[in-house]
Amino acid sequence: MATTSDIRNGLCIKYNNDIYKIVEFLHVKPGKGPAFVRTKLKSVTNGKVVDNTFPAGRKIDDVRVETHKFQFLYHDGEFYHFMNEADYSQIRLLEAALDNPGLMKEGEIVTIIINSEDNMPLSVDLPASVILEVTHAEPGVKGNTATNATKPATVETGAIVNVPLFINEGDKIKIETTKGTYQERIKE
Repeated sequence: MATTSDIRNGLCIKYNNDIYKIVEFLHVKPGKGPAFVRTKLKSVTNGKVVDNTFPAGRKIDDVRVETHKFQFLYHDGEFYHFMNEADYSQIRLLEAALDNPGLMKEGEIVTIIINSEDNMPLSVDLPASVILEVTHAEPGVKGNTATNATKPATVETGAIVNVPLFINEGDKIKIETTKGTYQERIKE
């Protein structure tokens, strides 16, 4: 049993007869009244995100988990297939278990969180950022740079990311996986 002081991003807890992963949290100490913890929880079974507020000091039922490195193999339309790097066993997961599946390319190494009690995969954590090649981008219009103008660009995995106007097809870009946002262009 843990308390609200143990809450951190990525912690898996049992809540409302389901297992949730903490996506965001904020400890709040108002000037008047008791402290509380505002959280954003994502269900690992159906991917639904809910907001919840826990009073400070409340006991929460955490789930014992193990983390393993897996290699992303392929996506067959319904399932995402992964291979364990240690013993070469394979698992398949539905899209709801993945936070940002559009940014995963084949061969990518990810961390899969597995419930220690029943060996069920709970969620997939991508690296903090990935480097992908732009496969389609409209040309930037000259003179349209008075503000931080962006344009949509399609990357090699099929995901669409807003990028600055100077990005062209064939450029490699670094993308933050938690928000799916452009970070920088990679020089080769």
